[in-house]
Amino acid sequence: MIASVRGLVAAVSADRAVVEVGGVGLSVHCTPGTLAALRVGEQIRLATSLIVREDSLTLYGFADDDEKHLFELLQTASGVGPRLAQAVLAVHGPDTVRKAIANAEITTLTRVPGIGKKGAERLVLELRDKIGPVALTGPVDGTGSRAGANAWPEQVRQGLIGLGWTASQAEQAVAAVAESIDGGEVPPVQILLRQAIRLLGRAR
Repeated sequence: MIASVRGLVAAVSADRAVVEVGGVGLSVHCTPGTLAALRVGEQIRLATSLIVREDSLTLYGFADDDEKHLFELLQTASGVGPRLAQAVLAVHGPDTVRKAIANAEITTLTRVPGIGKKGAERLVLELRDKIGPVALTGPVDGTGSRAGANAWPEQVRQGLIGLGWTASQAEQAVAAVAESIDGGEVPPVQILLRQAIRLLGRAR
């Protein structure tokens, strides 16, 4: 089991990063939120979980051990594989996921692509007693962090630049995403980043 990797970020793409460890480039699948914090050429540490299949070895990376442990816990529920577990953490932060499961917040869980009402109910039924303590202090946003709603433009802009787009392209994408929100409820930063990536991908 590869529990973590520490090394130089060699490349960052839309769904993974390459981390050089001891002269070997490891391909690590990460959520958009984790990827947004990575910069090519910088030293980083990622908590990791190795998924072994008959025909593949896939390494999933996380910003911290808490995310990794929740990723592994989610897979103990019926019908949840690594891709769906990662999708949960791409949409919601760990605190949000724990709170949703502990309080049976079905609507929150069904915001994750691939989870319907029955799937959300199954997660609550199977994981409620395993989820651990739920943070009760302070309002959190959809990412599980206490960042204010006004912080997302800079977070998305920095994420896009870290993924290889120019500052000008990032600014244009952020403006387009802001226009689509148009005063409505601000989604989690991970969702906004994915939306900006889609916009820039169509513009190429």
